[in-house]
Amino acid sequence: MAPTVFIDGEAGTTGLQIRERLEHRADLTLVSIEADKRKDADERRRLLNSADAVILCLPDEAAKKAVAMIEHDRVKVIDASTAHRVAPDWAYGFAEMSRAQRANIAASKRVANPGCYPTGFIGLVRPLVEAGVVPRAWPLSVNAVSGYSGGGKAMIAEFENEADPSYTRAPYRIYAMAQKHKHVPEMTLYAGLARAPIFQPSVGRYYKGMIVEVPLPLSALPGKPKLSDVQDALANAYAGERFVSVASLEEAAALKTLAPEGLNDTNQMKLFVFGHDDEARLVALLDNLGKGASGAAVQNLNIMLGLEESAGLT
Repeated sequence: MAPTVFIDGEAGTTGLQIRERLEHRADLTLVSIEADKRKDADERRRLLNSADAVILCLPDEAAKKAVAMIEHDRVKVIDASTAHRVAPDWAYGFAEMSRAQRANIAASKRVANPGCYPTGFIGLVRPLVEAGVVPRAWPLSVNAVSGYSGGGKAMIAEFENEADPSYTRAPYRIYAMAQKHKHVPEMTLYAGLARAPIFQPSVGRYYKGMIVEVPLPLSALPGKPKLSDVQDALANAYAGERFVSVASLEEAAALKTLAPEGLNDTNQMKLFVFGHDDEARLVALLDNLGKGASGAAVQNLNIMLGLEESAGLT
């Protein structure tokens, strides 16, 4: 019998995307809560405990409450919120993060889906830290721009619904200027850093797609690595991966520009190393609703249930 999957919060932006990726698959069965019972605690508890796997697409506190409602140890849980991303008893759902991470996800019954910005940052930085190219205590900064879908229904209305009092015509804006963004702890922990990076997020007037950038002053780093050393470390880390790829230096040098919507509707992330031997501009390109959210959740679900990892993602 095909395993059953319950998406708690399927009416939200991420939940809808996950459902679209799962609903036509024959290797699993989706179960849903009736619309008029979404606030019925008993019905939610029944579904949370009867499914083989649960994907939580809820705000942080609601996700914690949902986990507390699960009484059967056999239920496998993927949490798309930030509530459990640095919890020691939860596996971090970035399968390509290390050679051991896929096995960690497969063996776990509790997996925290990564944030979209952290996926790009960790993807760029962790291999360089592990290779000794970047010291763990090096002061890093990360600049990033996302489509407004990353802010959920409220931000989507803000950019699309002219009848909404908060409607904005801003083409681009920065936010989280107090430097206390909730993504920073997972960036620091899973990139293997001894100090938190300076995170500078922004949002543009387009629906989805993301660019994450990390500048590196190569000539100031210990060992003075060359641009090719950076590219080699990334290429070696992701060799053979299906969903994370690294552009060659020749491909990167030939580009005149890079748009954030280039990998929309995929579970792909592509990494680029721009610059020269004195300074590098590292860039991750991904769909904030794909590899940055729903795509990663489906990939983790496949791994946890022992299904084909790319099912629903190609």
